[in-house]
Amino acid sequence: MTPDENRPSPEALLREAAREERGRLKLFLGASPGVGKTYEMLADAGSKQKAGVDVVIGVVETHGRAETEAMVRGLDIIPRREIDYQGRLLTEMDVDAILARRPQLVLVDELAHTNAPGSRHPKRYQDVEELLAAGINVYSTVNIQHLESLNDVVASFTRVRVRETVPDRILDEADVEVVDLPPDELIERLRDGKVYVPEEASRALGHFFSKSNLSALRELALRRAAQTVDAQMLDHVRAHALAGTWAGSERIVVAVSELPGAPELVRAAKRLADGQHAPWSAVHIETPRIAHLGHAQKKHIADTMNLASQLGATVVSMPATSVIEGLKIYLADARATQLVVGKSARSRWFELQHGSVVDRLVRETPGVAVHVLPLQTEGQGPPKAARSTHPFTEGWGTPRDYILTFLMIAAITFIGRSIVRMGNITDVALLYLLPVMLAATRFGLKQGVLAGIVSALAYNFFFLPPIATFTIADPANLVTFLVLIGVAFFTSRLASRTREHAALASASAKQNAILAGFARQLVGSASAVEAAQMLCGEVARLLDVDTIFLRRFDDELKIRAAVPPEVALDPLAKAAADWADTHGQPAGRGSETLTSSDWLFYPVRVGEDRLGVFGVSRTEREAGIRPDQLPLLLSLVDQAALSLQRERFSDNLREVARLRERDKLRDTLFSSLGHDLRTPMTSIQASIAVLKQTPGDAQVLATLDNEAQRLQRFLGNLLDMTRIEAGAVRLAIEPVDLTDAVTTAVHDLKHELASHEIRLNVPAELPLVRVDPQLFHHCLINLLENAAKYGGEGKPVSIDAKRYPDEIRLSVLDEGPGIPPAAATRLFETFQRIEGSDRTGGTGLGLAIVKGFAEAMGMHVSAANRDDGQGASLTLHFPDALLVRGSSL
Repeated sequence: MTPDENRPSPEALLREAAREERGRLKLFLGASPGVGKTYEMLADAGSKQKAGVDVVIGVVETHGRAETEAMVRGLDIIPRREIDYQGRLLTEMDVDAILARRPQLVLVDELAHTNAPGSRHPKRYQDVEELLAAGINVYSTVNIQHLESLNDVVASFTRVRVRETVPDRILDEADVEVVDLPPDELIERLRDGKVYVPEEASRALGHFFSKSNLSALRELALRRAAQTVDAQMLDHVRAHALAGTWAGSERIVVAVSELPGAPELVRAAKRLADGQHAPWSAVHIETPRIAHLGHAQKKHIADTMNLASQLGATVVSMPATSVIEGLKIYLADARATQLVVGKSARSRWFELQHGSVVDRLVRETPGVAVHVLPLQTEGQGPPKAARSTHPFTEGWGTPRDYILTFLMIAAITFIGRSIVRMGNITDVALLYLLPVMLAATRFGLKQGVLAGIVSALAYNFFFLPPIATFTIADPANLVTFLVLIGVAFFTSRLASRTREHAALASASAKQNAILAGFARQLVGSASAVEAAQMLCGEVARLLDVDTIFLRRFDDELKIRAAVPPEVALDPLAKAAADWADTHGQPAGRGSETLTSSDWLFYPVRVGEDRLGVFGVSRTEREAGIRPDQLPLLLSLVDQAALSLQRERFSDNLREVARLRERDKLRDTLFSSLGHDLRTPMTSIQASIAVLKQTPGDAQVLATLDNEAQRLQRFLGNLLDMTRIEAGAVRLAIEPVDLTDAVTTAVHDLKHELASHEIRLNVPAELPLVRVDPQLFHHCLINLLENAAKYGGEGKPVSIDAKRYPDEIRLSVLDEGPGIPPAAATRLFETFQRIEGSDRTGGTGLGLAIVKGFAEAMGMHVSAANRDDGQGASLTLHFPDALLVRGSSL
């Protein structure tokens, strides 16, 4: 492949085809609130509507700004969907209504918004993705601080952590329009009350909206938008095979070699990239001469490439017949604008002989700025093995090669002499081309040149007059002599290049076959453990190393696969593995962290999803991963990461399906028990009522009546739990007096509480609370029944209510054994029975129902041991929003 052999990129074409099938998203990106994103979006939408485009508003937040509200008039608005959440009506964008309406363009403000519980998607950007998938175009707005990758950066200088974020891929796939406003103008808008109300504006100016913060946010927005546009431009260029650099933004490449100054070259490229906020990559061109490098040079290349990876570069190792050709191909493919190369000190004679790589790059890479840094310092130079790329640095071959060469020349001489005896044939010299070409193509350049010289001498000695001497009488025969030597040289060079191309093609085909075969193996893996074992086995076989795969369980890395199976890690290796997993960067030997370890660990990740750590080690302490092996290793790790993520998703889906099946079975059981037992219970209670009207044993009837009511409450709990699990709790909120509610609940449980002293401490002056009376009554019944059951026979049960600055707390206290440590949160789970305590009876539904009903009404419930003595305290918390103002006496 040459740089001008342009062809469309299959990946880019696929991405373009996928975009054609979806709606287009246009994002109005701002540095901060108040720059006019919504206004600009509405203005653009108004222009589209005038041009005949069907435009609707899905959701637009005007924030009370008169000019924004004026822009909304004249556009169709899809009514929002109402969601009942904890007694409050919330409104969200109605995705189904928009899909049914199917406009050409829908406006969706505040892309990073979090939807109310009960919505189809937790995030608004997911609603937008569904609209795009349906072929509907969307306009939306977002601030730069809501971008996931910049969340930490923004928080570092604003001291404000934004919780609502959108993935970077949303921005990367959108058409971006930056809505920009200089910081001074935005601050003026704040002071004029055009962004926030005056009190909030004053507070904002002293914190988030300082001029330094706004300037930094503005720079981030402009830079990130430029990166997005540049990436989209490159995608288009590659999809349509357009030639040229297309330097919308800077793209930097550093060439890595075995020369001693290569690490300094990488660091210089990193500084250059940081200064220009540009993406950068480190490329090593693998020429055939890498086979002639010593172990120290190969290790040096591997260490330099690891350093570049640590510093954030994209690391590429590329085979090519020469460094210049490889760099030209890579620069063209990466559309690079700047190249950083090193120039070692060479003698003038060397450059006259072999030319200058740097000079050729400057001449042959138009449009690319070449930065040349000196690499060699005094007393330091490249190893002898790396000094020359001259063909004669190839190996000298074996004695067998020379013997065969001489035998071929002797055979041709014998055949030539026989032909001459048969007649006067003057073209015998052509016969000597055969051993020359065979020796050059079969054994290499040195043997080919030697064959040419010996053939010329043999031809001179046996066929040129005067015979049996090395004298050349005829000048024309001298030309024949020189031609034999020239043919040997050029044939050898041609054969050498052919072998190099063949070796490169073979290596590339081998690597592709390895990756394809490994991918087929991974597709057939049945579990994550099997995929990890495949990775360990394949890398160990290909690179002749020990391998290990670790995954984190319970905050500890544990071995999941290894080759050989008996591999064990020492404390230093464990520390390196933990560091690699935590920081997402290589650690151990050959990296820049914990280099004393015998192992080199790579994090196995897909995005931010941590899947484990993969380690390699060789028995020889100095041996490491060669640079030509590094791309293959990383490709195998990446393929395994995708497979492991797929297995994790499959496991999650299976677990979700299992949980759904279990919940469905449990709900069916609850419903069946509740409804099937309610009919006989109704008959039992009716019979008891009839028996009470006839003479009989009053005590027996009272016992039957109480137990029937208890069983009725149990059945009610079953049905209530079914309603909670199904999300079918319906609220009838009204003001309730706590004193009346507690008194009624105590009265309904008079039989269960008969042996307990009831201590009521519910002040009458407490405000009324907004709750559902029936559900609240159920909560109190279950809390009192729990206290009676576990509070100890004959011991008091207390009901205390107390007003706090931001809530009212209603507590039911017993004097039983209390709650074991760390069990307070599990107490309210369905069917939960706390081991190690007396709280092991019953169905385990009562307190779970209390929690479900309390949360449905906007309260929460907590459990703890009493501060004033032995026993448990179960407390209902009424937040300030549920209190009826001015209702206290």
